Amino acid sequence: MNKRLTMASALLLGLCTVASAQDYPARDITNAVVWGAGGGTDVCNRTIMAEMSKVLDVNINVINKTGGVAGSIGMNYVKDQPADGYTLVGLSESNVTSAVQGGFDARFTDVWHPFIVGGSPDVISVIPDSGYDSFAGLVAAAKEKPGEIKACASGAGSIHHLNLLAVEDGTGAKFQFVPYKGSAPCQNAALSGEMTVVVTSVAEQAQLIRGGKLVPLAVLVPDAFEVDGHGSIPSAFDDHPSLADFLPIMQAIGFAVHNDAPDDVKQALGAAFEQAMASDALATFGASNFYVLSGQHGDEAKAVFDSLESQFAWKLSELGAAKYSPEKFGIPKP
Repeated sequence: MNKRLTMASALLLGLCTVASAQDYPARDITNAVVWGAGGGTDVCNRTIMAEMSKVLDVNINVINKTGGVAGSIGMNYVKDQPADGYTLVGLSESNVTSAVQGGFDARFTDVWHPFIVGGSPDVISVIPDSGYDSFAGLVAAAKEKPGEIKACASGAGSIHHLNLLAVEDGTGAKFQFVPYKGSAPCQNAALSGEMTVVVTSVAEQAQLIRGGKLVPLAVLVPDAFEVDGHGSIPSAFDDHPSLADFLPIMQAIGFAVHNDAPDDVKQALGAAFEQAMASDALATFGASNFYVLSGQHGDEAKAVFDSLESQFAWKLSELGAAKYSPEKFGIPKP
């Protein structure tokens, strides 16, 4: 009798587990964003979650879990939650450096199944009186006088710095890189005449471009990019097709779920994500924030983050800014 009851209980538990998985989501979801409220990653996550909640028919509560090394507090918080799809993590490409900087104990895609909304492309701009009116002209000058033209791209090892290095590798130009603690200080340095060249995102430069305080020469993506109030910014690839071997290195802003979450949970989130990305709200968000919308998730998104992690981690290691070697985590060289 006890054996029968045990078997019946096991069967009932199994049926409940299957039903629970098939009914996902059966309750509200939490998305913990690793960066501060009101920032780019936060606003992006609140926008995509609002649209996904309509599809999934549950509330998705967005909270902020900030601090640590490269967003490590928020990532570790979500990592420690059950891998059931009810706690997501809102993140960006910058989080891939957390392991080599000592904040996380694993490779990014060993833990996360990511979804990429998109990001604002980087643009290489100059101050108005620089004397350079084209990307080709700037590159030619930087080749003629290597290391003399001052360029900033926020901090050493940042995505903007990697883009500047990629420009050098793809064109043979050589700039005098000057690091600043963020994009805003870098751009302010250009406005004060300290810098000639600025490499930050279109979103960060947009108001300065519209106001004529920075002159955009080229976006560092394959296609031209439209900025309302200014017009079209050509692609750097137009004059230097060889840049395709090194670029684009794009922002990857979005969210992730545990890799260990059930497959049907990942599929449900993927289907809702695709519908949300196709919405008018996301199109408006992308246009108003100068985003190139991605919509990648699963294996495609993992490949993007693997590439970013490889490039970021090894560059930090080369600069002496990594606490641990990328080899400790099995991160391959780019």
